[in-house]
Amino acid sequence: MAKEWLYFNSRDELLRVDVSKIMCFEADGNYTNILMTNNMRASVCMNLAAMEKMLADNLKEKATRYVRIGKRYIINLNYVYQLNVLRHKLVLSDFDTCSYSVEISKEALKKLKEIVVKLRI
Repeated sequence: MAKEWLYFNSRDELLRVDVSKIMCFEADGNYTNILMTNNMRASVCMNLAAMEKMLADNLKEKATRYVRIGKRYIINLNYVYQLNVLRHKLVLSDFDTCSYSVEISKEALKKLKEIVVKLRI
């Protein structure tokens, strides 16, 4: 399978990211942090709403793997390892060497749990 890339081009920088390695996007004001399975992070000058639109425009039907969770995250469903609603905790992992834990509201985690169970990912 050929790799699929997202390109983030600004005046001073070009960032090329392998779509299959993106675990999640994290909002940081008008910026979005991209967290990848190789523990690399990148920051792009784009808010999370603009990132959602970019994913939909560039990835078409594959964009359904990326789900907005609350105000702060877009996660890749392929990397969901653990949901703990009572502890407000979501753990994303590549099931090999990388894991990333985030705090998310109970309501957002309940919705995510329904999506994961429904899709049987």
